[in-house]
Amino acid sequence: MEHFTIATVAEKSPDFRRVLWTGDHTQLVIMTIPPGGEIGEEVHEGIDQILTFVSGTGEARVAGETKEVAQGDLVVVPAGTKHNFVNTGPNPLVLYTVYGPPEHADQAVHHTKAEADAAEAAGEDEPPTS
Repeated sequence: MEHFTIATVAEKSPDFRRVLWTGDHTQLVIMTIPPGGEIGEEVHEGIDQILTFVSGTGEARVAGETKEVAQGDLVVVPAGTKHNFVNTGPNPLVLYTVYGPPEHADQAVHHTKAEADAAEAAGEDEPPTS
């Protein structure tokens, strides 16, 4: 059994992206976006994503719509939908997200967005295959 006090685990992570758990069909990832930072506009073909915000404030930009997000908010991004999440506040925007199926390499840790982008560009952040 895997058990996480997810808000506490997410709050303690300074990393841009940390994969906590990877299953055959889903993946649990925590993220910390620094003030003024963003995830970056992207589209996940064939992968649904659910994001839950633990602390901080930001904007969810999904399918051409923009909504403010804060602690306790949840945003669903269906597969194939253009999206970005931007930290608009003075503190880190902390969240956890579930991908279905997995999107990142199992156990991946990226300390910064630049590190995450470089790993993706180098093909080092590929999800496991069954």
